Amino acid sequence: MKNLLAIFTLTVMALTAYSQDVKTIYDFQVEDINGENFDFSSLKGKKIMIVNTASECGLTPQYEQLQAMHEKYGDQLVIVGFPANNFGAQEPGTEEQIVQFCQKNYGVTFLMMSKVSVKGEDQCALYQFLTQKKLNGSQDSEVKWNFQKYLFDESGRLVRVVEPRELPNSDAIVSWVEGN
Repeated sequence: MKNLLAIFTLTVMALTAYSQDVKTIYDFQVEDINGENFDFSSLKGKKIMIVNTASECGLTPQYEQLQAMHEKYGDQLVIVGFPANNFGAQEPGTEEQIVQFCQKNYGVTFLMMSKVSVKGEDQCALYQFLTQKKLNGSQDSEVKWNFQKYLFDESGRLVRVVEPRELPNSDAIVSWVEGN
């Protein structure tokens, strides 16, 4: 009986220590593309897709599918774009230029945040969380290119990393959004 109690106590201690390190997306605040503070905790109860974007990439037309998903599933899914210039300098613009490009070419109305670094020495805190299992509690990943997607459930937990070439409106993503 003593051994069982000791094992139980150690297990609870380990789980408590683990849960203190692991965060949810709701623990983060970032700056939006207009320079305003954005708190992810305002999205509690919704599914979230985080995607690093770029205006001069071969995958840039994914803005169209992202906007369509936002329009169709906006009550269930929140799309959050993070412009980044980490791959081939394909997002050289200022926040103002990015907003103008997105609105003019794709009619973007989903959430866009300030430009960040998604990898390397200057990787922002949010992308450190997205890419490190010890922080997100789900999986390690590397941002491979522009338009990589991170999917979060209604509890703010990372559930899937989606490769850049998979379209935002792929059958797998739509099925996940619709709860199938």
